[in-house]
Amino acid sequence: MSNFDRHLERVLAGIEDDGLTKRERSLTSPQSAHIQVAGRQMLNLCANNYLGLADHPRLIAAARDAVETHGYGMASVRFICGTQELHHELETKLANYLGMEASILFAACFDANGGVFEPLLGPEDAVVSDALNHASIIDGIRLCKAKRYRYANSDMNDLEAKLKEARANGARFIMIATDGVFSMDGYLANLPDIRALADRYDALVMVDDCHATGFIGPNGAGTPAYFGVEVDILTSTLGKAMGGAIGGFVAASQRIVDLLRQRARPYLFSNALPPMVCAAGIEAIDLVRGGDDLRARLFENTGYWRKSLESSGLETLPGEHPIVPVMLGEAQRAQDMAAGLDERGVYVAGFFFPVVPRGQARIRTQMNAALTKDDLDLAAAAFSDVAREIGVSA
Repeated sequence: MSNFDRHLERVLAGIEDDGLTKRERSLTSPQSAHIQVAGRQMLNLCANNYLGLADHPRLIAAARDAVETHGYGMASVRFICGTQELHHELETKLANYLGMEASILFAACFDANGGVFEPLLGPEDAVVSDALNHASIIDGIRLCKAKRYRYANSDMNDLEAKLKEARANGARFIMIATDGVFSMDGYLANLPDIRALADRYDALVMVDDCHATGFIGPNGAGTPAYFGVEVDILTSTLGKAMGGAIGGFVAASQRIVDLLRQRARPYLFSNALPPMVCAAGIEAIDLVRGGDDLRARLFENTGYWRKSLESSGLETLPGEHPIVPVMLGEAQRAQDMAAGLDERGVYVAGFFFPVVPRGQARIRTQMNAALTKDDLDLAAAAFSDVAREIGVSA
């Protein structure tokens, strides 16, 4: 064994000793409210499948038809020979749905966030980023040469202080970057105040709306629509409420999109999205536009689930978003809770460092429009039983 291999072995052993090892479990069924795992049927409470569309017959049919008519994959990047009319149709439809001038597709929203900052901002500019932004925003900012400022999560006084500092340091352009919904907590960003501060200090606003597109706001058009404010750049995904496959995008002005098409490295050097993903994405937009019944059921489930957890004495974070974290503190406790729930047929995952700060480990439950009240009652009873077993209920 080489010295490097021994080093890796020690690092992995340390992760295991700290109770931080993340283990993958194989599903043998489609993604759904009920899934098959190693021959067992389980109730799924931790997918981003908010509207239950991941196995929707219309999306499956659209994908199947596209494979027959447009082939399996593009085998190229967009500007060489990797663009079909499906790509343009999906980009136009996304922009119209979100009330933006244009949009551009990426392999994932991680790539969209990784590619959006560097083409738009130079060393004479500044990015002011929320402290709890997604890792993809953090990495994207690192790739650009703009000066970086970080403000405390949703702290508008701190945001204003950083905007003043950036202006005092002579920034040419300033961009405020924030998650629309903070994915570990389910909190919505304060977009009205962020927009007001941006206007006061002549800054752009960039929002990652992955945990909102499709189900937050009128027609599910996201957090800007929910608050009734305009943002300059919106990034999001087809991989959560919009069918759960893959694919991200940036929606913005035509000029911003045009420049990203010329300069965004993840776009220029990655294969185009497969035709079946584009076709299903087009169909998904129609489904979510007319999905008021699904959104109503999702939020009805969310309210019912929160009350069920709280009545068991479990600590949750306040809010109305379908992300409902059950706070447990230590990583091993989250692992123990997840293992106990697994034994009772409830599929969840523990979240702990480095995904969340040390001491803030949790089970992040996520509601789904396809869940029934019976499902939620079964899950609540399982949570209550396991909580007593591991000593965390009040």
